[in-house]
Amino acid sequence: MSARTFRITVRRVFDGLTTDQRAELLARAAEHDVLQAAFTPEGHLSYDLAARAAFTFRFADSGEHEEDILAATQRAEEAARKWLGDRGYGYKNLRSGAEDLSQAPLGKRQRRAAAQKGQ
Repeated sequence: MSARTFRITVRRVFDGLTTDQRAELLARAAEHDVLQAAFTPEGHLSYDLAARAAFTFRFADSGEHEEDILAATQRAEEAARKWLGDRGYGYKNLRSGAEDLSQAPLGKRQRRAAAQKGQ
């Protein structure tokens, strides 16, 4: 069986940030810009604290079976909690979403390439 690729997002809002924490996040905002967002194994954090207190972590993971997405989601949530906790950043109600890319519909170019392979 081939490996499945999972994309997991963990999102919510910062809560109760101190003035110093907010200043630290604002100083590092360029590293966490939404336009630089990517799904990575270690997780990529993006936010625009100047606009609102929301953040999103993006994780890439994999598994052999469809049900492995549950464990991948749990690992992503734990990694996000650890990152936030290690820095003392408060947050509210983490929510996660996960996608198994093997189940994602093909785009127009992918359908065309698949059709050409079949000819």
